[in-house]
Amino acid sequence: MFTAKPTSRSVLFSLLLLLLLAISLSSEPTAPDEESDDLGDLQELIALDEEADLSSEGGRDESKDKPSGAELLSRAQRIVLELNSDNTKSAIDGNEYVLVLGYAPWSETSAELMPRFAEAATALKESGSPVLMAKVDAERHPKIASNLGIKGFPTMLLFVNGSSQPYTGGFSAQEIVIWTKKKTGAPVLRINSINEATGILQKLSMFVVGLFDGFEGPDYEEYKKAAQIDNAIQFIETSSTEILEVLFPDAKPAKLFLGLVKSEPEKYTSFEGTFNADEILQFLEDNKFPLVSVLTELNSAKVFSSTSKLQVFVFAEPDAFKDLLEPLQDVAREYKSKIMLIYADIRDDNLVKPFLTLFGLEEPKDIIVIAFNYTIGSKYLLESTATPRSIKGFCLGVLDGTVPPYYKSQPVPDNKDASILAVVGKTFDDLILNSQKNILLEIHTPWCITCDTTSKQMEKLAKHFKGLENLVFARIDASENEHPKLQVDDYPALLFYSARDKSNPIKFPTKSSLKDLATLINKRLKEQDAEIKDEL
Repeated sequence: MFTAKPTSRSVLFSLLLLLLLAISLSSEPTAPDEESDDLGDLQELIALDEEADLSSEGGRDESKDKPSGAELLSRAQRIVLELNSDNTKSAIDGNEYVLVLGYAPWSETSAELMPRFAEAATALKESGSPVLMAKVDAERHPKIASNLGIKGFPTMLLFVNGSSQPYTGGFSAQEIVIWTKKKTGAPVLRINSINEATGILQKLSMFVVGLFDGFEGPDYEEYKKAAQIDNAIQFIETSSTEILEVLFPDAKPAKLFLGLVKSEPEKYTSFEGTFNADEILQFLEDNKFPLVSVLTELNSAKVFSSTSKLQVFVFAEPDAFKDLLEPLQDVAREYKSKIMLIYADIRDDNLVKPFLTLFGLEEPKDIIVIAFNYTIGSKYLLESTATPRSIKGFCLGVLDGTVPPYYKSQPVPDNKDASILAVVGKTFDDLILNSQKNILLEIHTPWCITCDTTSKQMEKLAKHFKGLENLVFARIDASENEHPKLQVDDYPALLFYSARDKSNPIKFPTKSSLKDLATLINKRLKEQDAEIKDEL
C-alpha cells in the first residue's frame, strides 16, 4: 500500500493520504495525562447534571467519594442522542443543526473519540448552542449510517437544515466545540469584562485575540473574514486594553493589535503583518502548532494537512527524545515559517510503521529522522547518526537543496550469469541509463496479479534473443526500489530503453502475446540499425 513512487507532488500527497488512512484504521491509547484532563473537565462541565441526579435520588452525602471517570462519562453522554430507526428522521429534519458521530463498537479510534465528543456536547449545551449532538452505531444500524453518508469510522457530519457537510476540525473536545460554534454561530467571540477574559484563559489552550477600537473599519473586516475561513482556532475580539493585557500580557500598547496565545513554550506571538485575511491566516498556519508536535491518531489529519512547510519527523523512544527536544525547539523557533517538526514514539507501530515502509526501513534504528518537501514532492532520510547538530544540518540541507532526495533500494544483487538482470534503485543509473545497450525493463510488484504472466514472457523472450550483444533484459521490483527517472503508475510495465536514447523509454503493451512482443523488439532493433546506416 505504501510503495508507490513519491516522485511528484501529487503522488506524495496520495502517499500521505494512505498514511492517514492506515493510521485512522488503527488505534492509539489516550495518554494518561490527557485522560485525566478530560475527566477533570467533564466533572466541571456536568455539575448541573449531577445536581439533577442528586435530586432524583433524594439527596446524597457530600462526604462520599466523587463519581468515577466511567460515571462522569456516562452522564456526559446522556446529552448525546443515540440515533435509531425511530428517531433519526425527526432528529435531522426537526433541528436546524445536528452534529452526528458515526462510530463502530470495535473501532478503538471511535472509542477514543467518543468521550471527547460527549465532553464537547456538554460544553455546547451549557453555552446555549442550538446544535443537537447525536451518534449512531453504524454496525447496529448500517442502513441509517449509509443514508446519513457515514462510510468510515469514526465519521463526523454536520447537518444544517437537513443537508450534511463533512467535519473538518480537530478531535479534542475543545476543537470540536470551536469548529461547531463557528459553523453555527458568530465566528468571533467578543469579550467585554476581565472575568470573561479570565474564563477564556481557563477554557482555551489556544486562541487569537484582536484589539479593535469600535469594531469597525477595513482591518476589522479582514479579521472577521479570516475568522470565518479558519475552522480550528477561536477568534476573540475586544476594545479594552485592560482586557487585552489579561489575555496577552506581552501586547504593546496600540489601538490595533492581533496576537496568538498558546499553551506552549512559545506562549505569546504577535502579528506584525498587514491586516488582510490571507496574511492573518498564514500567520496562524506558521504559528498554530507547537514548536515540536507530538503525532497521534487524532491529530494526524491536522498534521498531514499542513503541507506548506517542510515536515521533519523524528521517531525515537521517549527517553532518547528528551535530549533532542530543546535543541529541536530552537530549530523550530528559528525556522517556524519554513519547518514543522513532528515527534512520534518509534515503538508505536500503528503510527510509525507506515513511514518506515515508505522508506524501506524494515529494521529501524534507535532514532530515525525523515522529511517531506511537498512543494517539489520529495522525501528525505537522515542517514548519519541523529544528534541535535546533525538534525539541524539535515533540516537546513533539505531547505537549501544540498541534501538529495531519498530513494529506496534493495541491496545490490549478484547478476553473474543471469539471463535477466536484477536492477535495484542503486544500480538503475549504471545498468539502465548509462548502459550502451538496448534494454527491455520489466517493472513489477509483489501484489500485482498479472505480473507473474509478464515475468514468464520475459524469461521466454530472454531465452529467444539470447546471443544478441546489443540487447539486455532486466527487471526491477517497484515496491522496494525507487529512482527519480522511473515513474510508473500501473504494474506490470514493460519499458524499452533504446541504446541511442535512454531519456524517452518506449512503453510496450503488457497484454500482448509473446509473438507480438518479439515483433516489437525486432522492429525497434531494425529501426535503430537503419538510423545508424543513415548516419554513416
